[in-house]
Amino acid sequence: MTTSLRFIQRGSNMEPAGEVVIRRPDPPVVGKVNHHSIELYWDIGNVYRRTGPSNQWFKFSIEEEDVKTHMYGTIYSGYSKQHVVEGLESSSSYRFRLKVTGYDGECAYSPVVTVSTTREPMTGEHLHRAVNMNDEDAVLKVLESGIVQLLVNHGADINQETGSGKNSLMLACFAGHLDIVKYLREQGASWESRDKGGCTAMHWAVDGGDVKVIEWMIADGCQVDVKDSCSRWTPLMRVSAVTGKTDVARRLLAAGADVNVKDKDGKTPLMVAALNNHERLVRLLIEKGADCDITNEYGIGISQMAKAFNRQNMVVILEDVKKKLIL
Repeated sequence: MTTSLRFIQRGSNMEPAGEVVIRRPDPPVVGKVNHHSIELYWDIGNVYRRTGPSNQWFKFSIEEEDVKTHMYGTIYSGYSKQHVVEGLESSSSYRFRLKVTGYDGECAYSPVVTVSTTREPMTGEHLHRAVNMNDEDAVLKVLESGIVQLLVNHGADINQETGSGKNSLMLACFAGHLDIVKYLREQGASWESRDKGGCTAMHWAVDGGDVKVIEWMIADGCQVDVKDSCSRWTPLMRVSAVTGKTDVARRLLAAGADVNVKDKDGKTPLMVAALNNHERLVRLLIEKGADCDITNEYGIGISQMAKAFNRQNMVVILEDVKKKLIL
């Protein structure tokens, strides 16, 4: 949109005479950006220079797009050539445009510029606050920031626990951060630590499913057959119940995990894997010596369980195993 304004100069005042056209302005230029603010500035040049009385100056506005409505709202309006947008979220994108308005209300808009704030720098305070608030996602975010060593050097407690009893080592194992796992071990973090459910770092590592982390933990002496205090589940049982990942199960079995271990109800990893429909894992467990004839505390075997839960594919696998044994 354009507008025509006429000015003639009488002393120091400006009155309508010469024609000035509001051209479409360039988008605001991005200056300094951090995790909570963005600096924007614009070159008004000679076209929009301040001359004459202030009521005849061009006014500049910065408008920000609402991500939900895609409507623009004014966040700055005045005669300055720059503005710092503050109070922003870290690691977030924002869209701005410049609006130039003449004294008669006519205006023109610049193209939109998109700017992203930076990631918030982590400090020891972030780690302690996340732990105290039992915010495990925030703890993982700190671990992923790559500054764990700096935090520890400045007094961060590696044994601090979340409300559920998880410590940094457990969360690092779950998230698959091998370098952090190694560093925490160097700083004295123990494989023997348990959360409030009795789970160890190995339980959380198998839930995360990072094979390289699990292999290193085993080589470093972490036990593979320890049971939690609630269901009496070993890490292998967790694989059967949660992920069904055969590569993880292979590492545990190769390290001596008991394929026929029972939980508090007498269920075995094979039973749990079958009930959770992890077909490939069921085949692996049978291949590694899982006993298909074991019953739970109530005298129920895996075949009965599979039929009761309508796991027909598991019934077929078990019948096939029996046929091979007969032959």
